[in-house]
Amino acid sequence: MNKGILIVVSAPSGCGKGTILAEILKDERFYYSVSATTRAARPGEIDGINYHFLKKDQFEELIREDGVLEYAEYCGNYYGTPKEKVFEKINEGRNVILEIEVQGAMQIKEKYPEAVFVFVAPPSVSELKNRLEKRGTETAEVIARRVSEAAQEISYADRYDYVVVNAELDEAIADFKAVVRAEELKSENSRKIIDEVLKNA
Repeated sequence: MNKGILIVVSAPSGCGKGTILAEILKDERFYYSVSATTRAARPGEIDGINYHFLKKDQFEELIREDGVLEYAEYCGNYYGTPKEKVFEKINEGRNVILEIEVQGAMQIKEKYPEAVFVFVAPPSVSELKNRLEKRGTETAEVIARRVSEAAQEISYADRYDYVVVNAELDEAIADFKAVVRAEELKSENSRKIIDEVLKNA
């Protein structure tokens, strides 16, 4: 069985990353990696779906045992990616999608440069601002902060293997699928195809 691919996806808030991934994840060849945190679950959140909710000592034990791909501490809580499930699914032949901010992605790039790094970008920062304003869910102050953060995040895009610009949703989804297909067809990921070609040689 061919191994799956680790796909690390980052994007500024409001880029439509969640909508793109929801479409991709309809395909059972893909598996979404659920992050772990030590913060308390919020109303409506489900353990194992939204996050793996861990005690602080459990998370710190994972860190000591090299059991996380990456992690960060924010507002007194840990956030990170448990390693075991990711590689279990990859070994099963599933493509694992890890949705993560740029600092965590750069941690993974240092340890696992063979992963595929995809940055989802807006067509422009001004268009991103327009999308956030149309949501009508955040104050002007919050939007201004998100736009500023987005500009910083976009400056990391050239460190990713691929940049998918979400100007038109259908095109962005097609581009994402094309990225994955290109990676599957690389020789190191397509031993099964090669064996099939050579079978009757």
